[in-house]
Amino acid sequence: WARRVEMFEEERVMLAKEKELSSPPVEEPGHVAVRSHGHLCRRVGVDNTLQDVLALVRFTQQRDEQAQADGVVDEPVAAVVNGRVCDLQSPLSLACSLASVSASDSDSDEVVVDVQFVDAWHPAGLSVLWHSAAHVLGQAMEFVLHSDPQLLGEEAPADKVAALAMPWLCDGPALDADGPAGGGFYYDAFWAADAKATASLTASEAVLKRINKTAQLIAKEKQPFERLQVSRHMALDMFHYNPFKQHILREVIAPDEPVTLYRCGPFVDLCRGPHVPHTGVIKSFDVLRSSSALWQPEGVDAKHHKSVQRIYGIAFPDKGGVREWKRLRAEAAKRDHRALGKKHKLFYFNDVSPGSAFFLPHGTRVYNRLVDHIRAEYAKRGYDEVRTPLLYHNDLWKQSGHWEHYRDNMFLVTGGAAGADKGCEHHDDHGRESSEFGLKPMNCPGHCVLYAAHSHSYRDLPIRMADFSPLHRNELSGALSGLTRVRRFAQDDAHIFCTPSQVEDEIRNSLAFVRDTYELFGFDFSLKLSTRPDEFVGDVELWNEAEDALRSALDDFCGEMQCEWELNPADGAFYGPKVDVTVRDALRRQHQCATIQLDFQLPRRFDLKYVDANGEMRTPVMIHRAILGSVERMMAILLEHYGGKWPLWLSPRQVIVCPVSGDAHSAAANEIAERLRSETGLFVDVGAGTTTLNKAIRSAQLDQYNYILVVGDEEIATSTVNVRTRDNVVHGTVSVDDLVSRLVDEVATKSITSTFAHSD
Repeated sequence: WARRVEMFEEERVMLAKEKELSSPPVEEPGHVAVRSHGHLCRRVGVDNTLQDVLALVRFTQQRDEQAQADGVVDEPVAAVVNGRVCDLQSPLSLACSLASVSASDSDSDEVVVDVQFVDAWHPAGLSVLWHSAAHVLGQAMEFVLHSDPQLLGEEAPADKVAALAMPWLCDGPALDADGPAGGGFYYDAFWAADAKATASLTASEAVLKRINKTAQLIAKEKQPFERLQVSRHMALDMFHYNPFKQHILREVIAPDEPVTLYRCGPFVDLCRGPHVPHTGVIKSFDVLRSSSALWQPEGVDAKHHKSVQRIYGIAFPDKGGVREWKRLRAEAAKRDHRALGKKHKLFYFNDVSPGSAFFLPHGTRVYNRLVDHIRAEYAKRGYDEVRTPLLYHNDLWKQSGHWEHYRDNMFLVTGGAAGADKGCEHHDDHGRESSEFGLKPMNCPGHCVLYAAHSHSYRDLPIRMADFSPLHRNELSGALSGLTRVRRFAQDDAHIFCTPSQVEDEIRNSLAFVRDTYELFGFDFSLKLSTRPDEFVGDVELWNEAEDALRSALDDFCGEMQCEWELNPADGAFYGPKVDVTVRDALRRQHQCATIQLDFQLPRRFDLKYVDANGEMRTPVMIHRAILGSVERMMAILLEHYGGKWPLWLSPRQVIVCPVSGDAHSAAANEIAERLRSETGLFVDVGAGTTTLNKAIRSAQLDQYNYILVVGDEEIATSTVNVRTRDNVVHGTVSVDDLVSRLVDEVATKSITSTFAHSD
């Protein structure tokens, strides 16, 4: 520890002296214009840090009332510079280079850098906090394991434990909040009495408790994070004892990539960053568990692979964060759509068709309601539904580019039409009956074929084609996961063919479609604009026009919604920019669902044309658009979002009528059920009447029927039913006429709350 800190400080002092003694630049440093939270600030020198930019933005905020309303967060921990996350101590020049922005010395107006300051609860800020917490964990691991090797327990040989060296830390990343672990971080480490050992000693419960307590103390110390760029040679010398860091320096960090170190307290680690300002940002910290992991870097012979200990942790910027996270994780386990799907008999999987769901009757009800809802919206919004083939000859996939770029993810079929009658109108004379075909993984090429089947005028546009045809993608078996990752699925897929001048309106309409659908489900959502990547097709001018149209549509839409959209630079598809829509469910998890994608390439590949107002042939713009995305995946998300308690309009089990006595009241129960079916269109079941009423009611509640109607002598005499809901609330006696009216209204409005909840 002491040697690493000493080397870090010596290097920092030396670099500071070199900067002080170096000749002043002949030219003034470059400048950029900074736009922060929608407001343009004055020119800023790129040698300023983001902390300096923050001070400037706050100064601007004090002078501008509107800027005050849209001001930065109170306690920012990081900055997002043109979509790239940076820590506040980073120079603006470094942030610009990381975000692929070049500063102009002569005309700063040509370069505008978007800087958004985020707090520790923002998804980007929370990821930075978790990365910093991994360093806190690494520091605690080194301290505990080096200072008290007796904690290693029986696995450490008693005669060698005193010779135990500093544990070798490997890697400590933040984890994706939407991944299987639900966020957090881990640190891999290797420690053993014998350096030649291939497996690390395991971390006992006593070790984990000591590490956890030590990490919590480190967080309270508010140790600042300090960044230092050093030479590769210096870093190799600093970590000479650690073969894992040596491998990262020699094989992982590219030769032209800068080598950076971060220090917090006595802990110095090889790291790209970014980090929070200090460890005190972490208010709650917990070590979760440990497990073995295999360190097997690319290019290293298998005999040199080592089994390391992976210690997982979680941290948050408030004291109750860890406790709430654990509660949500426990709730997520209860809501796992795979378990609920089995419990409620919605769908299941079988090895005869891996990755393809078998939908049972009740699951099919939900699936069809989702599709029917989108179909009804299509009728209102000017879409025409089409149906296209499942199987296409490889000539189509070659023309679309999928054969070159997506072939490995397709299911291919050889042969097909062998022996076909050559007199048949469907037969072609090109020998295709013995060629390769592919099951379609997406609908866009088929829709291009449909568009090209007829000539079009600008007056015909926009043309909006919608398709629910099944799609097949050859996902790896290890990637399959319930309904969220399958091989056979359907999308609420649509493609809009329009003129360039119509793009902005079509994007606005699509965003409104997204809003109306997600609000109906009770989702919050966020928007990201992904712009031109480094490798792209088409003219830069056309890309710029398209991105401007998307920006304008997003600005207008978010202005109405009083929300902000985020920039995701250089992450568009090679054929066009896109808007990604991410929803947040009841457990605060994020899911990327809807996509609105511009495409300049596919219309050119298929030579699609329309005649403009001057009689000239033009190429239309194609917009790929999905609202639900995969219907299967959306069904899984909604199942977990509602915890199996579907709103009435989506519910597979809507109403059950329970007779008090099977012999005396079954006929009346069946009459009421039949009336409800005919007048409301709901799924209405009748209790068998072969068990006690209490058991029948309890069974209906567990099956998540929205409404449980009890019918006995009194109800028959007064043409009423006694209404209960699945949450075991008795709403009392209601006339059948009134019940029909209320249920029809609840379904028509597609309310996510019960009509009786409003009246109680």
